[in-house]
Amino acid sequence: MELKGRVIVYSILGCPHCMRAKNTLQELGVPYTDISLDKFPHVRADVQSRTQRRTVPQIFFNEKHIGGNDDLQTLVSNKEDFAAALEVLKTTSPGPDAPSIPDPSTAVKSADPGDFVCEPDEYAELVQDLRKSGIIKDHRSGLLRSYKNSFSGKDFVDWVVKTKQLDRERAVEMGQALIDKHFGHHVKGGELFQDADIYYRLLEDDDTSALNSGSSDCDPRSAGALGEDIRKLILKIYNSFLSSDGKKVNYKGIGESSEFEQYIHLTKELVRVQIVEASREEKLAFFINVYNALVIHANVTMGPPVNLWQRYKFFNTVRYIIGGYEYSLQDIENGVLRANRKGIGMFTRPFGSSDPRIKVALTEHEPLIHFALVCGAKSCPPIKTYSSEGIYEQLKLAAESFLEGDDGCQVDMSKKTIKLSQILKWYSLDFGKNKEEVVEWVHKHMAESEKRSQVGELLSSKNFKLSHMPYDWGINS
Repeated sequence: MELKGRVIVYSILGCPHCMRAKNTLQELGVPYTDISLDKFPHVRADVQSRTQRRTVPQIFFNEKHIGGNDDLQTLVSNKEDFAAALEVLKTTSPGPDAPSIPDPSTAVKSADPGDFVCEPDEYAELVQDLRKSGIIKDHRSGLLRSYKNSFSGKDFVDWVVKTKQLDRERAVEMGQALIDKHFGHHVKGGELFQDADIYYRLLEDDDTSALNSGSSDCDPRSAGALGEDIRKLILKIYNSFLSSDGKKVNYKGIGESSEFEQYIHLTKELVRVQIVEASREEKLAFFINVYNALVIHANVTMGPPVNLWQRYKFFNTVRYIIGGYEYSLQDIENGVLRANRKGIGMFTRPFGSSDPRIKVALTEHEPLIHFALVCGAKSCPPIKTYSSEGIYEQLKLAAESFLEGDDGCQVDMSKKTIKLSQILKWYSLDFGKNKEEVVEWVHKHMAESEKRSQVGELLSSKNFKLSHMPYDWGINS
């Protein structure tokens, strides 16, 4: 199809709604220019100014803003309107008010996280020597207790003194470093190394179902940098195996790819990442990125859950080792990000008072995380990875994008009803003490729009009904 005009689609990597819009244009034979907001982040402000929206995709026919994927599908379904729009594109060049194509030289140049070469940790060599020492074996304590693949603090100190020609005090310091660096731990979970008949085990010898079990010899990177690299790589892989119509993910293909092997290798760095001393902003970005990546990792290796029991098991058993301790999806969401609150169907808090993971949990819950954990809205925010710098603005953007779509919020003025996602019912405690406070929170976090004005009007009237929409657990494979 020959056009004098120009069709522009603003998109991001791994956005299924963007894929659907582009696939529709391709099927109709309409040429378009895809402008990735990942590569040209400086264009976001102009797109928002032109559209008054902060979601993707955003589609333009010359200077005319068509809207998102739903708007495009509506236009295409109306044959007369679509034919008229095409005729304008065929006969009219872009005017001065049409968005321009950014200069390719302004694209952000980012390294592929899969190509990252880590700095070796000096203690990795000590662990290799320890493995060859012969002191790691099964030990029995009393008549019933047995500790497999363990070593005593005393045997470790004796071995260091003999083979490294160091004094016992320095040997104890080295044993403590193995614990602090998350190479090993006390078999009962203690964090103190002692020169005594107390048993320790290397983390890689633990009996675990964690998807990233194994050792990493890398010197630990910051939680922010590692979490963002993990999320970027899994998103890149996800995008490569998304069907052209954006409706299905080829999880089997992902699992057989060399890129996924790179990803698995990268997740092993999580085992020894230092997260306890990270700031609130760093923890938010890190754990959101890791949670979303873990969901995709589990879908690839275990398959998506297909019923209520499988979903319960999925969220409670799928896990990574992070900073020396195991975290399930429930632990990350409810233990860390919701400041150790009980989740759906939970009778107790995720972390007890003596659980070392309590040190990692946020001290105050963050309700905005519910719109960043595995986005299920019809529109996606133009950002898929989160960084500690600007995390709150990024989370507000995710909330706006969710509430903008019908999956998040629906309003019927004639019936004076507001329908919200089940998410705001399941976690209502995070948003307010009663229905009015929950709706006030929603109104405060919506972008300027007719829908927001309607919610505000119903709130002011204090005469409205609140209900919640069924949640679609459909599988995208």
